[in-house]
Amino acid sequence: MQVQIINGPNLNLLGSREPSIYGEESFSVFLERLKSNYPNIEISYFQSNIEGEIINKLHETGFSYDGIILNAGGYTHTSVAIRDAIKAIKTPVVEVHISNVYAREEFRHKSMLTSVCMGVIAGFGMNSYKLAIESLLFANK
Repeated sequence: MQVQIINGPNLNLLGSREPSIYGEESFSVFLERLKSNYPNIEISYFQSNIEGEIINKLHETGFSYDGIILNAGGYTHTSVAIRDAIKAIKTPVVEVHISNVYAREEFRHKSMLTSVCMGVIAGFGMNSYKLAIESLLFANK
């Protein structure tokens, strides 16, 4: 099984960005632990602060991978282009958020992506990514 994780803007700062919301662990440290927990899954990782690069990665992996885990960051609430890219590909996409976006500012309550994703996992910290992998495993049974 091949899973692509795509993180959007500002998620390269995990571990130092607003630790009270996003925690103190860097994504690279978490990713190594995640990979060791799922040795039979090939987990690839991509992060970009640039909308077009995220779309290109969706296009690149969206016809050959078994699942995509997408944390589009702020683009979740604004990007019709990322929404259209998800809708155009065949690979199921799980929308992920580290924080509970519904307990935060009002503008974070609306996702442009949810309706074209397999599901949404929010509010479980970095474990949101683990839950997304579990959902992909369950869907692929």
